[in-house]
Amino acid sequence: MIQTLEDMISRFCAYGLEFEDSDGFTHHWFTLIPALELAYKTSIHSSTGKTPAMLEKGCNPRLPYDTLKNNLVDIHPTASSFKLMLDKARHHANRFMQDFFKYAKEDGIKVINYLTAK
Repeated sequence: MIQTLEDMISRFCAYGLEFEDSDGFTHHWFTLIPALELAYKTSIHSSTGKTPAMLEKGCNPRLPYDTLKNNLVDIHPTASSFKLMLDKARHHANRFMQDFFKYAKEDGIKVINYLTAK
């Protein structure tokens, strides 16, 4: 896990060590470690065919995006802003994961791309 997490962090940092959201708040790369850990624990591994969360707990965690999808009611501008922030983060993470899988394939690392796995 450590080597994989190290690769994921280095790839994520390639996009910048700091980023600013639409509200002007600055975030640092290390605040993303819990999200990267969650991504790791919910990704299917080639050796087991299961996610680490499934092997450890017997189930996969329910993710916030699974609940929200497109059903977020616009009750306040902050809710719309939150959904937009989640959509941007998801897009950024998907781009990062595509780069990571390309890098892993080039280096001969065997991982299953959960974005295209059936």
